[in-house]
Amino acid sequence: MTTLPAVRRSEPSVDREIELGVASSLVLKAFFDPAALAAWWQAERSVTTPRALGPYVVEWAATEARDDRLGRLGGVLRGTVMQASPIDGFFVADVFWLPPDGDPIGPMALEVTFSPAGERTGTRVRVRQHGFEEGPRWRRYYEVADIAWQRGLDALQRLLEP
Repeated sequence: MTTLPAVRRSEPSVDREIELGVASSLVLKAFFDPAALAAWWQAERSVTTPRALGPYVVEWAATEARDDRLGRLGGVLRGTVMQASPIDGFFVADVFWLPPDGDPIGPMALEVTFSPAGERTGTRVRVRQHGFEEGPRWRRYYEVADIAWQRGLDALQRLLEP
């Protein structure tokens, strides 16, 4: 009997990039300022501190519509800032999404890195969210999160590049 190697399933994650025509310090501020988070990420409330061991908590209104696997969207995303720099970006560990209904999803990591935007004066922003346990809720979460991050980054660009 021949034993076949285990098949690794790809682990879903978010990995998005955008180039913004502003300094990285302004991008960092947009990820931590409550008014900016409300403007581009539609956050109802937030408590975020850009320093080691600071909180990163963002809350959205619960949607009326329900996803078949996740229930209502919205809720709270919470984690702990491990590193934050206006030049390099920030890293949030121990990230959990607490949906309005149902069990939390996590732990995950959120990495937002900054680099020069090539020939353009500005900042290349890369958002990576990862961490995974096999299951249909996790897979569906990343499908929804990937679309939400793309929309959010587009809104961030509209906010920072009027």
